[in-house]
Amino acid sequence: MENNKISVGLDIGTTKIVAMIGRKNEYGKAEILGIGKSKSLGVHRGVVNNITQTIQSIQQAVQEAEAEAGLNIADVTVGIAGQHIRSLQHSDYITRANSEVVIDEEDIDRLINQVHKLVMLPGEEIIHVLPQEYKIDGQAEIKEPIGMYGGRLEANFHVVVGQVSSIRNIGRCVKSSGLELEGITLEPLASANAVLSQEEKEAGVALIDIGGGTTDLAVFKDGIIRHTAVIPFGGNVVTEDIKEGCSIIEKQAELLKIKFGSAWPGENKDNEIVSIPGLRGRDPKEITLKNLSKIIHARVVEIIEQVYVEIKNYGHEEQKKKLIAGIVLTGGGSQLKHLKQLVEYITGMDTRIGYPNEHLAGDSDNEIASPLFATAVGLVMDGLKRQERKRIEKEVEEMEHMVADHSEDNIVQEEEVIQQPKKERKSFLDKLTERVKDFLDNAE
Repeated sequence: MENNKISVGLDIGTTKIVAMIGRKNEYGKAEILGIGKSKSLGVHRGVVNNITQTIQSIQQAVQEAEAEAGLNIADVTVGIAGQHIRSLQHSDYITRANSEVVIDEEDIDRLINQVHKLVMLPGEEIIHVLPQEYKIDGQAEIKEPIGMYGGRLEANFHVVVGQVSSIRNIGRCVKSSGLELEGITLEPLASANAVLSQEEKEAGVALIDIGGGTTDLAVFKDGIIRHTAVIPFGGNVVTEDIKEGCSIIEKQAELLKIKFGSAWPGENKDNEIVSIPGLRGRDPKEITLKNLSKIIHARVVEIIEQVYVEIKNYGHEEQKKKLIAGIVLTGGGSQLKHLKQLVEYITGMDTRIGYPNEHLAGDSDNEIASPLFATAVGLVMDGLKRQERKRIEKEVEEMEHMVADHSEDNIVQEEEVIQQPKKERKSFLDKLTERVKDFLDNAE
């Protein structure tokens, strides 16, 4: 099997690091060949805070995935999240020298590059510039301006900003693990690709990815991403609360949460009790499930309310911005019992749990289609897409060389017309990846 056909997603999370190897099967779906996961020790709230430990965890996850797939891997697509990510809306315009010529890729690139010159806070860098809709000479709501006439081209942008140092630290960890950085993707975007259907993105949907250290939000409407946010709480604070509230150790708290936890306190009867072994010869502790779910409920409500504030910031309450498909919950934290009901109760929006099987091959393992792996599956898909793009670019270049060799002009023109739309705009992330690579190469 050719190695250039496979893609590797590396999800560096707060609780676990997942390496996932996948390829496209003949139906265009992602087929997962191997998966490895390790406990993540050097990451806090989505941000690397101990490089050595993170490198060890990455290597462990990668080795496990390689062993299962029977392949060696070199390039990975990495997700980036963490509390330092913020997003803002920005609109910008360019005036075109000649309005008699139709708008092309270059005009859009010029506009996007202009947004990249925005002055950020010190230490911040733009990660994504996502055009929302365009305006030409004051005519609004244009989805695709290429091929139209106009003198002034405006656009609203969704700009995602993150801390340079955090991005570089992730690059550093990947590189020191003996891997090449193939691409960087915002984690909420990766998860969204894995669990949302195109119809949901059109109708309007909020994806809430509840991870260990952070809760990521991505809002889509009319097929376009409209809002992203990273809230610096996740499943870990719930475990922490259980640990404090019941005076037990973290391992026990985590098990209690997974096995008996519920987000809805009314469920449990007063007499349901779990006994937990005491530490080294101490008496066992008795904990009522009602108390347990009260502790969980209080914290989960707080997380959901913060997310709901972000959904309102996007403008969900305006008629034309209404999210008809409601909310999709994913990530490990979405597996908490009765969470769906609680989210519906707080937000009044339809809710479902998102499994990353939207684009997976039909015979995939059930374990892979768990919400835990949504981000990893999304990163694999992203890597596959990136390779597809590179392949097309290469083909276009080859075609152009072939065309240049032909001397007859008419053939040249026809060929060029056919080939034109295939060239795809370099996403900013590709440029960012290159910058991070350059920085790392120079730093060594």
